[in-house]
Amino acid sequence: MPAELVCIAESCRARFPVTEIVYNCPRCGGLVEAVYPRQECPPDHWKALWRNRRTSNAALDQSGVWRYREFIAFGSEAHAVTLREGNTPLLEGRGAAGYGGLDRLVFKHQGFNPTGSFKDNGMTCAVAQARRLGLRRVGCVSTGNTSASMAAYASAAGLDPVIFIPNGNIAYGKLAQALEYGARTLQVEANFDQILALVRRLADRLGIYLLNSINPFRIEGQKTIMLEMMDQREWRAPDWVVVPGGNLGNTSAFGKAFREMREWGLIDRTPRLAVIQAEGASPFYELFRSADHSRLVANPHPETLATAIKIGDPVSWPKALHEVLSSNGTVERVTEQEIADAKAVIGRCGIGCEPASAATLAGIRKLTAAGTIKRDADVVAVLTGNVLKDPDYIHRYHTGTLEDPAGRPIRSTYGNAPEVVPADDERIAELLAK
Repeated sequence: MPAELVCIAESCRARFPVTEIVYNCPRCGGLVEAVYPRQECPPDHWKALWRNRRTSNAALDQSGVWRYREFIAFGSEAHAVTLREGNTPLLEGRGAAGYGGLDRLVFKHQGFNPTGSFKDNGMTCAVAQARRLGLRRVGCVSTGNTSASMAAYASAAGLDPVIFIPNGNIAYGKLAQALEYGARTLQVEANFDQILALVRRLADRLGIYLLNSINPFRIEGQKTIMLEMMDQREWRAPDWVVVPGGNLGNTSAFGKAFREMREWGLIDRTPRLAVIQAEGASPFYELFRSADHSRLVANPHPETLATAIKIGDPVSWPKALHEVLSSNGTVERVTEQEIADAKAVIGRCGIGCEPASAATLAGIRKLTAAGTIKRDADVVAVLTGNVLKDPDYIHRYHTGTLEDPAGRPIRSTYGNAPEVVPADDERIAELLAK
């Protein structure tokens, strides 16, 4: 059986060739995912093969995505363009563990990717598929990280990237990347969800291949984040994987990765997924807590300073809900103050991250306080973006000028403001002696 795209709706399960452009099932409207023939090799074969490729100088082997190409066997590796994505570390955050109520906490830091976020793992696969299909123009709607990643990979592949972003609602560190990488950038006077609906209507007319997380090949690349994590952990599954929740592509990808690793015999149990949303952009939290799981009620006006998760109508919610429920996981939400303080705590571990990433630690703190996560649990928190993605946020927090979207001051609980000093030896010595 060749690789196929399969509708995830149990009442449909329609199948389509991977060479067709399908985002939603044309029969029922459901999301689709890539499905492959089962690999009939012993688990130890794959573990040894993937580990040995780390010593190779071949471009695909040096990629932390394409190194695991048998796990994403949809037939596009011949068209791959790699910037050596993946290869992101597991970092222990001792101070963050105590703050979060844990004995130990490890971060899987996707900010070490080429463009500084987890989007690179998915984008290398989606761009490869665009090249395989012979397409020239690719596009995305973005609050920042997707645009930076797509611009880089599309330009490296010789494609024409077009980016649609909410006017005034993108961190300049991310916008600067899209501009630098040569993307045609349109700032639309609407929010993320409104723009995505608009672009989906325009895509066919303008010949744009969409590379948002609704693209099933983005999900395939993002699966490898968890595969690489398990490889780094010698295939010992943690108790919990905690991830920020925006458009929910990572949640969908991680759950799919663990399901398939179980099927391949690579792991013997599935970690529980915890998704953390910002309070002002938490429709998935509301869905998870409601009695009716059949319909997500969109938030038409999402608000959070964590722009990477400022999404009120996440397209991947059906996949994400399935993965959270099947892993016996949970969904939590946190305030702007909780995100800001957690971000500062992560920084004091010498690690650093963008605001959306810090939702993980803020959520862990709430979940341990509630007894959902035990103090001695084995927990991996995913940091999705680099600390320099939103430097203005950092400066405002530490100087006491950060405000939430409603204009309320956010306390600089762990503030570290710079000090202005005179050019005087004795005075500086006196200040440092205090």
